[in-house]
Amino acid sequence: MQVLKFGGSSIAHSNSIKCICSLLEKKPKGKYAIVVSALGNITDQLINCGKFASKRKNIYKNILEKIEKRHIKIIKDLFPITYQSHLIGWIKKNMNDLENLCDGIFQVEELSKRSLDKIMSFGELSSSFLISEKLKQSGLNTKCKDSRDLIVTDSQFGCAQVDFINSNHRINKYFHENNVSDYTVFPGFIGATINNETTTLGRGGSDYTASILAAAISANILEIWTDVSGMMTANPKIVNQAFPIKEISYEEAMELSHFGAKVIYPPTIQPVMKRNIPIKIKNTFSTIDSGTLIYINKNTNISQPVTGISGIQNISLLTLKGSGMVGVPGYSKRLFEALSLEKINVIFITQSSSEHSITTGVHDTDLMKAKKAIYNEFSQEIKQKYIDPLMIEKKLCIIAVVGDNMKNLHGTSGKMFSALGRNSINVRAIAQGSTEKNISAVIRKEDFKKALNTLHEAFFESPPKQINLFICGVGQVGSKLIEQIRKQKNYLLKELKLQVRIIGLANSKKMYFNNRGINLTQWNHYLHKGNKMNIHSLMKKVSRLNLRNSLFVDNTASKEIAMIYDNFLKNGVGVITCNKIACSSNYEHYKKLKILSRHFKAPFLFETNVGASLPVISTLNDLINSGDKINKIEAVLSGSLNFIFNHFIGKESFLEVVKYAQLKGFTEPDPRIDLNGLDVMRKILILARECGNPLEINDINQKNFLPESCYESKSLEEFYQELYKHNNYFFEIRYNAEKNNKKLRFIARYENGTASVGLESVNQTHPFFQLEGKDNMVLYNTFRYSEQPLIIKGAGAGAEVTASGVFSDIIKATK
Repeated sequence: MQVLKFGGSSIAHSNSIKCICSLLEKKPKGKYAIVVSALGNITDQLINCGKFASKRKNIYKNILEKIEKRHIKIIKDLFPITYQSHLIGWIKKNMNDLENLCDGIFQVEELSKRSLDKIMSFGELSSSFLISEKLKQSGLNTKCKDSRDLIVTDSQFGCAQVDFINSNHRINKYFHENNVSDYTVFPGFIGATINNETTTLGRGGSDYTASILAAAISANILEIWTDVSGMMTANPKIVNQAFPIKEISYEEAMELSHFGAKVIYPPTIQPVMKRNIPIKIKNTFSTIDSGTLIYINKNTNISQPVTGISGIQNISLLTLKGSGMVGVPGYSKRLFEALSLEKINVIFITQSSSEHSITTGVHDTDLMKAKKAIYNEFSQEIKQKYIDPLMIEKKLCIIAVVGDNMKNLHGTSGKMFSALGRNSINVRAIAQGSTEKNISAVIRKEDFKKALNTLHEAFFESPPKQINLFICGVGQVGSKLIEQIRKQKNYLLKELKLQVRIIGLANSKKMYFNNRGINLTQWNHYLHKGNKMNIHSLMKKVSRLNLRNSLFVDNTASKEIAMIYDNFLKNGVGVITCNKIACSSNYEHYKKLKILSRHFKAPFLFETNVGASLPVISTLNDLINSGDKINKIEAVLSGSLNFIFNHFIGKESFLEVVKYAQLKGFTEPDPRIDLNGLDVMRKILILARECGNPLEINDINQKNFLPESCYESKSLEEFYQELYKHNNYFFEIRYNAEKNNKKLRFIARYENGTASVGLESVNQTHPFFQLEGKDNMVLYNTFRYSEQPLIIKGAGAGAEVTASGVFSDIIKATK
C-alpha cells in the first residue's frame, strides 16, 4: 500500500485538482491512502476569520463568503451540472456551521485555541470531500474518511501530541477489518481527542498525518507531492543556483528541515523512519522530475561532504556568563529547565570549554519570555555578581551546512569558514553536533542571503565563479571598460570560469542597479532612466544588496568618491580604481586603506594609478616581496606629457599640441592636471609609498616648467590664453634641447628616500630618448638589477589601455 500527500499548492485551483486526479488514475492498480491539505491559502483565511470575529470586526463574514465562493467555483469547474447540486449543498452546510462558530466567537469576543482548531479543520474537511468526489466521478473506487476517527491526540490545542498506541490501533483496525476502497482520501492536519474534540497537528500537519498513516500500515512508500521538485541544496528563492537533491538520508532531511527547509517538517520523518519506509518528494506540476528520495541507505558520494545548506532567520542569542559558573555543576540544567517551563524552543546551544559561558539561540518571538525566565532563575547569582547580567544580541540568523559525509572528510569546517571570511561575513557563534553531520554558525541577519549563496558556491557550484561589479564613472575609461567586459564575457566564462555581472552603474548625475545584472548592450539607456546620483545612497544600495564577490570600480577623478573606499572595504567589497586621489592623499589614509584591505580580505588594486595597463606597481611589489632592494626609480609616468613633448616639434605651437592631445583623449579632461605635474607627482608618490616610504605630496620636489601666470589661471580658457601669450618661452625650451640633440622628457625620480619631478633634456644614450608617442617607461635600479635597470615600457595613456588595466585588476581580484 502507498500513501500520497498533496499540499495546498497542489490543490490551489481546479486545474491543479485535475492534475492530481489524472496522476492518480495513472497509478498501478493497488491500494492508496490520499492525504490532502486545504486549498492554497484557505487555512490563513480561516485563521483571519477567527481573529476578526474575536475583535468584533464584521470583515470575517466577507472572508467566509469568499471561501464559500471559491469552493463552489471549483465544483462548477470540475463537475457536470447534474453532479453539482449535492456538492454545493454539502459545502453550504459546512460553511453555515463555520459561520455559526465564528458568530459565537464574535459574541464572546474570545478566540480559544480549541475554537481556532475547530475553525481551521474546515479547510481540510472541504478539500478532502471535493477530491474524493472528483475521483468517484472519474470512475475510481474511492471513499473519504475523516482523520479524526483514526488519529487520537492529547488536548494541547494548536499543536496536539499524537497518541500513537491508540492511533495505530484504530488505523490498523480500519484498514484490515474493512474492505477499504482502492483510494481512501483523508483530510490532513487534523485529529481528535479521546472525547472527539477537534485538534490540529501544528506546522506541516498534513505531512505528519500522511506519515502517521504510512507508519501504522507499514506502507511501501510515502509520497509527498508539492510545488517543487524535491528538497533543494538551498532555498531556491534565495539561491538561484540551488538544485534538487536526488537522495538524502532521514537524518540529513531532519537536520535540513529543522533549519528552515519547508519542503518537509521534522515530525513527518520520525514515524516512517522507525519503520524504514522511504519518503519520495515529487512535483505535482512536473511529474517527470525525479524528485528527492529520503531513506536510510542512500548512495554515498564520498567526495561530496555537504548535502544541503539551510538556515533560520530572526533569532537572538542569550549568553549567560561569569566566573561563578566555572566548575559549579547545575547551571546548564537550571538554564534549560527555566526555558522549558516557559515552553521556549532552544534552537542553538554552545558552551565555552572553560564553563565560563553558555550561549543559547531562540526565536525573536520568544526573546522577552526567555529573558524574563533566565533573570528570574538566576536573579540571586546576578545580584551577588557570581554571574554577569544576561547578554542579549539581536538581528541574527543561523546558517547550517548538513551532510552525512562531513565526518568522513577533513576540511569541511575550514572550507565553510574560509568562504564566509573571504566575503567579510562575521561568525558570532558556532555549534557542531557530535555526529558531525551539521555545522551551524550564527551571523548577522543582513548577511543571510549572502552567506547562503557563498556557501552554496563553495560546496556545490563548479565554476563559473560569479563576480558582481559596481562601476562608478562611465566616461571615456568607464564606457571602454563596459565594452571590454561585454566582448570578453564569453571568454571569461569558458576559459577562466568567471561570470562577470555589472550590478550597478553610476555617473555624476544618475545611478542604476539591477541585482540580476545589467544588459550591457543597453546600459546607457538604463542608466539614463536611473535614480539621481547620491553618493550616500550609492553606498547604502551596495551594502543592502550585500552580494558575494563584490567589487567597486572607480573610473572617476572624483575626490568625493575616492574618500569613501574605506566604507566599501569595511563591508568586504573590493575596490578597483584608476583614480589616483585616494592613494596620493595623506599617508595615513593610504595606509588605512591598505590595512582595511588586508583585515577584511577585500582586494584593493590600483595598478592603473601609475602606468595605465603597464604592470608598474605589481612588478615593484614582486621585486620587494621577493627580497630585492629598490635603489632608484626613474620614470616617464605621464603618457599625456610624453605625447605632448614628442609632438612639440617643427612649427607646431605648444598650445596647438596640448589641444590636440586633449582632443585625442590623451590628457585629463582638464589638461592643467597633466601640465602642472600634479599627475606625475601623485604617481611617483604612490611608487615611493609602495616602497615603504611614508612621503606626502608636499615632500616631492617639483621643478615647474610652466610660467607662473599659467598656474594662476582660473579657467581652462584663461589657461589656454596664457599658453598662447608664452609661445616664445616654449619655443626657446624646445630650441635649447634640439640644438644639443636632446629631447624633452618630464621625468619622475625616487632615490635615497626623496622624490622629484620636472622637465629635463635627455641625450641619445638615455633610454628615455627613444620613447615615442604616449608611451611610459619606468626604470627600476635595484640590488639585483644594478648594472642594467629593469625596464617597463608601453602605452601609458588613453581610455582603451586604462580600461584594460582596470579590467586586468578586476580579474586579479577574483583569484
